[in-house]
Amino acid sequence: MIDRRLLVATHNRGKVAEFARMLALEGIEIVGLADLGIDGEMEETGETFRENASLKASGFAQLAGIPTLADDSGLVIDVLNGRPGVLSARYAGKGASDPERMEKVLFEMSDAASEQRSARFICALSLSDANGKIVTEVEGMCEGKIVRTPHGVNGFGYDPIFQPVGFDKTFGEMGAEIKDSLSHRSNAIAKIIPFLRGFFNI
Repeated sequence: MIDRRLLVATHNRGKVAEFARMLALEGIEIVGLADLGIDGEMEETGETFRENASLKASGFAQLAGIPTLADDSGLVIDVLNGRPGVLSARYAGKGASDPERMEKVLFEMSDAASEQRSARFICALSLSDANGKIVTEVEGMCEGKIVRTPHGVNGFGYDPIFQPVGFDKTFGEMGAEIKDSLSHRSNAIAKIIPFLRGFFNI
């Protein structure tokens, strides 16, 4: 009998729910690490989002024994030579808050002119089979720019300072439905859904 569970490799129940909503795979049960009683983290030693996503997918699949989907994502700013990049969650030091991370980015960009503020959110997704073998990898991207001061309280991370191309609002000012339709994560998920359908034969 085929195991119809897909582990989303995160302790964040909100992210598990987000993936379940955006994947919408009928007959597949989306579970998180907490649902399986798995504690701890995989060390993210990769130099790219894709490498870190693969480390997490493979490592947790071997622990759980079921197919595992992992993501690694962050903000890439051109004038900062790609920073914060893979260090997005830890950019202002371990345990720093979202406002502290945004404050550091805005300080480093204080001299950047309007035409120098281009940036993008990138999301890498890796899928591992139950044995820890990576079977597919995709990337999603959302282009935009960094505004000079935070706007809005929605979302998380750097959302209040990121304004996507074609919009006059930041992610922090947008509702979840609009953000979901154009975010880097939704872009990546849309790419991996056809593979998941084949993988689970649905």
